[in-house]
Amino acid sequence: VQLQAFGGGSVQAGGSLRLSCAASGRSLSGYVMAWFRQAPGKEREFVGIISRSGGSMLYADSVMGRFTISRDNAKNIVSLQMNSLEPGDTAVYYCAANPSELALSQGFYPYWGQGTQVTVSS
Repeated sequence: VQLQAFGGGSVQAGGSLRLSCAASGRSLSGYVMAWFRQAPGKEREFVGIISRSGGSMLYADSVMGRFTISRDNAKNIVSLQMNSLEPGDTAVYYCAANPSELALSQGFYPYWGQGTQVTVSS
């Protein structure tokens, strides 16, 4: 499966952005989907995950209550709605697909999008 993330941009603190991850090649319905991010000078970190059906989501503590993951398997798209953005959210955001289990570790994800930049200014 090929993934393409888009929707990044620059926003002021307190603002919102919606990222999307479009898949091609295969239906996303067979994959657990996750978002990760990598800030400058830092390691890539887990942001959130959504189950194949969309019935279960899990988020990193740092984004809990501000970010929401959703998916539309019919349209082959997964989205990340980001509200109340903070300068600490500045990073390149990646979507990733995992054909097996719900997992937080990026090592379980063989398929990655190219990343989209999110910049939050104070």
